[in-house]
Amino acid sequence: MNKNYPIYKTTFIDDMRSLVEEAAENFRESTAISYKENYWDKEVRRVTFTQWREDVRNLGTALIAAGLREENIAIIGENSYGWCCSFFGVMAIGSVTVPVDKELPLEDIDGIISTTRCKAVIVGKASESKIRELLAGGGLKSVEMLVAVNPQSTLKEAVPVGVSFTTLAELQAKGAKLFMDGDNSYYDYKIDVNKLASIVFTSGTTGKGKGVMLSQANIGLDMTLGMYNFDITRKTLHVLPPHHTFGSTVNYVGHLSQGCEVYISSGIKHVSDEIREQQPTHLILVPAFLEMMNKKIWTTARKSGKEGMLKAMMKFSDLLRKAGIDIRRKLFASVLSAFGGKLELIICGGAKLDEDIIRTFDSIGITVLNGYGITECSPLISANRNKYRKPGSVGTPILACRVKIDDPDENGEGEICVKGPNVMLGYFNNPEATAEVFDKDGFFHTGDYGKLDEEGWIYITGRKKNLIILSNGKNVYPEEIEADLQKVEGVSEVVVYAGESRVQKDKITIVAEIFPDADLLADKGIVNLQEYFETQVKALNAKMPPYKAVKRVKLRDTEFQKNTSRKITRFSIDRSID
Repeated sequence: MNKNYPIYKTTFIDDMRSLVEEAAENFRESTAISYKENYWDKEVRRVTFTQWREDVRNLGTALIAAGLREENIAIIGENSYGWCCSFFGVMAIGSVTVPVDKELPLEDIDGIISTTRCKAVIVGKASESKIRELLAGGGLKSVEMLVAVNPQSTLKEAVPVGVSFTTLAELQAKGAKLFMDGDNSYYDYKIDVNKLASIVFTSGTTGKGKGVMLSQANIGLDMTLGMYNFDITRKTLHVLPPHHTFGSTVNYVGHLSQGCEVYISSGIKHVSDEIREQQPTHLILVPAFLEMMNKKIWTTARKSGKEGMLKAMMKFSDLLRKAGIDIRRKLFASVLSAFGGKLELIICGGAKLDEDIIRTFDSIGITVLNGYGITECSPLISANRNKYRKPGSVGTPILACRVKIDDPDENGEGEICVKGPNVMLGYFNNPEATAEVFDKDGFFHTGDYGKLDEEGWIYITGRKKNLIILSNGKNVYPEEIEADLQKVEGVSEVVVYAGESRVQKDKITIVAEIFPDADLLADKGIVNLQEYFETQVKALNAKMPPYKAVKRVKLRDTEFQKNTSRKITRFSIDRSID
């Protein structure tokens, strides 16, 4: 803990084109992006910063020649090198990226692309079948060009008359020739960093999302000011969906500007193996991934009969550190080997993270920095730092970002509001929604409840939309109860909500719906799960105010439905209790 902890050296990001240019000048033949064409391939493809610059420039030059400067261009598909080049290439020519979640239903994909009037769509291999269906059904009315990331794509067969088709590789080859022949249109254009540059539709957890409008100044300054906080390491593994700002802005913009190698994951099911194989030195994750890693540590220890030994070693290690002796990397080498052996830092954000998980990783030698962000803020708002952290907090605001608490209660808790260069331009085609979230002083109302301590550290309580308001006026934050229940042995996932009774419509019943870790409980000889969890909840109720007590325990056989950011979609939960 050090109030005078200095900021780290970082690169100022003017715009996306200059980011690519400066990174190429600063890091030249160092690896920028690495990936496998197919997970089962032995060969890892490595792209230098110089090559990346050429690929982005060539793509941009070809898009300009195709008449796509200052147009809206959708990008849909799995994370890939082509996705990365497209993201930077589109903004580098003054056009607007519209990243689309590939997991969305057809009508939502068509709705986003049509509503934003995209003239072109860049399509990843995994999304070609959906684009085929949309074209067959007469969708994508605004689209004049389709670009396939896959060089062997057969999507051309489905393209209707009046729509041109090409591949990313063909576009880049065309752009390279144009540039070699003297076409300097890519560099001749002056980018207005305050104009609309990206429309990001929030995946949300409560239904239809809104189109968040971000400028290059929003994105660039958020990462410039945010990266002052972190001492990032040389290599990370990109596992988050690229259509989300945490995946695109933090993983790509923030890291590539700093010369960090970004290895692109082949998908969630391969992440554990890739971490071991690629040996990243730090990761950018959402809590769901970290919870999975934590569970793996303890499940492995339990099955090998070493759970007690591991806990004892952690206590011993923590005592040694208090005496100035740090041998964690040696003491827990076998545990760390499951994560490649070189992992030393995890930056986590996107949802509440159990402090016990942070302590577990810290005890074995991996620093976890919990942060706070929201799409409307590009996304980073605050973060703990490598050597400046407070338990339970999501850190202090990034430079130039002001945070206030609106209408605080007696505990200082209220809605978190943000003002700064990272805050969005507004919601696309939705001035009413935009007006609702900005107050007269220009602060953006996040919809998150929390408080600030005397030193300006932020503590999150819960989401405004999840708040349970009792008939006596008391507020119950379900996230607080969920955090306590998550510590109960055998709870894999849990959501707390107000149960909806068809009989007593005015009566609020607080329900804890649990997806149990059946294997763990079976190993411990627990057969009656309902009785077990009701007993645990009763013990928890005894420790908190009566109005917060959970009245009903509901078990489920399958995990909760989630969006692609691995957040539970609360709106999809059946809340009926009779």
